Amino acid sequence: MSGAGAYRLAVRLWRTELSVAASGQATTGFTDIGSDFAQLAGLSQGEAVAAGRLSGTATHRMTLRFRADVSGGWKVTVDARSFRVLAARDRDGGRRQVELMLEEEPA
Repeated sequence: MSGAGAYRLAVRLWRTELSVAASGQATTGFTDIGSDFAQLAGLSQGEAVAAGRLSGTATHRMTLRFRADVSGGWKVTVDARSFRVLAARDRDGGRRQVELMLEEEPA
């Protein structure tokens, strides 16, 4: 378990919002949920071809104090870097930490 001092990286959380324009066209945007502090670790770099198309892979793991609202599809920004949340899970089932698997988006 990480202590409170482990969460030193200031991050911003963005929730996916789907909307439908008057023309019927669906659009995806992001709503700023606010800031938090996290721990970030690099995992790997690269992409893979799956089912004939390019598929992203988890490049980073981020750990935050527990929050039940964050989920896959959200976005996390750190300074000028942007990460897509692939998955979120309660790290040990104790509702103390949430672990995010992230894919860094190109700048």
